[in-house]
Amino acid sequence: MRIISADYIHTGHGKVLKDTAVVINEEGKIVEIKGFSNFDAGQVEKLHGHLIPGLVNTHCHLELSHMKGKVATGTSLIPFISNVVSFRDMPQDLILQAIKDGDEYMYENGIVAVGDISNKADTKEQKEKSKIAYYTFVEMFDFLQDEWAGNEFEKYHQVYLEQARSGNNKVSAVPHAPYTVSPSLFKKINALNTDQATVSIHNQETPPENELFLTGNGQFQDFYKGFNIPLDKFKANGKTSIHYAIEHMDPKQRTLFVHNTLTTDKDIAAANAWSENVYWATCPNANLYIENRLPNYQYFIDANAKLTIGTDSLTSNWQLSVWEEMKTINRYQSYVDFSTLLQWATLNGAKALGMGKDLGSIEVGKTPGLNLVELDVNEKDGSSFTLNPSSTIKRIA
Repeated sequence: MRIISADYIHTGHGKVLKDTAVVINEEGKIVEIKGFSNFDAGQVEKLHGHLIPGLVNTHCHLELSHMKGKVATGTSLIPFISNVVSFRDMPQDLILQAIKDGDEYMYENGIVAVGDISNKADTKEQKEKSKIAYYTFVEMFDFLQDEWAGNEFEKYHQVYLEQARSGNNKVSAVPHAPYTVSPSLFKKINALNTDQATVSIHNQETPPENELFLTGNGQFQDFYKGFNIPLDKFKANGKTSIHYAIEHMDPKQRTLFVHNTLTTDKDIAAANAWSENVYWATCPNANLYIENRLPNYQYFIDANAKLTIGTDSLTSNWQLSVWEEMKTINRYQSYVDFSTLLQWATLNGAKALGMGKDLGSIEVGKTPGLNLVELDVNEKDGSSFTLNPSSTIKRIA
């Protein structure tokens, strides 16, 4: 048993405790949360700082970790995708080492669960021995070609079967993005996810995405022509791309919309009306890396939307740290208070991945992981907290 206390304990669901200790067993499960005075002071690990739950990274591409620093920043999404394709094939030993390094980095930086995109089975071995719980999203796409859906599904279904499933690992099939998945492929993905699953989809990350569905024109037409992929059968619906996604996805599943830099209040309202199981993943550093833009978080706060935080990959980020993502949001949209940020990074993320029973908050019966962080405390009331660029995080349990 360990008895751990700190200056402040942030539970992850809005409560902040003082003069309190958390008792965990050998497996890290919380067995008691009591006032500090209930324990012999000599038995308590008294830490200076703020105790928070383990962080949840709801969007990552661990298999692309070998591409760190290889793709230029600020290019916008379509040139970025072209660059990723050109750098994707590397010696397998380098790919596997980068995956191992990325997994270990996330663990050391306080991450306990990851929603991870996979197009291959390269991450299987590391996930099976990792201390992190992974929800692997096997991504499928047929570039809006209905007649390709069968062959493409079979190809990625094999990848789906090869993923890690032991221990804390979960797997589901997911569509890549509205601009890459035909109605036929959506149907096949929906049929494969028979139990309640989390299904992620990249959403409204770049202006040409919305333009394609609103008018049928724009840079995606040229992008597909460059790969000799015809879009002559594609019909714009006159709506933003998220409407095409919700028309074809399964509202009974937990749906995780990823990026959302161009998502409006009307888009959020439409998605929330479609399903009560909607979550939104924001990856601010990747959004700045690729398109130099961020979502308007006020839209999501006003709608009481369930935001979560992801890192994307080392292709589009400088590190795989949810803590750094939180600091970036605070730097650019500082009206988002720390309690809200923490819930996005912990409890909301755990629920989005179907892991809220065990992770996401400091509560008796959970095994959430514990991190010690530095925060600035409001000297006037002592009850509000802010991040600063030098704030650190240290894994405690």
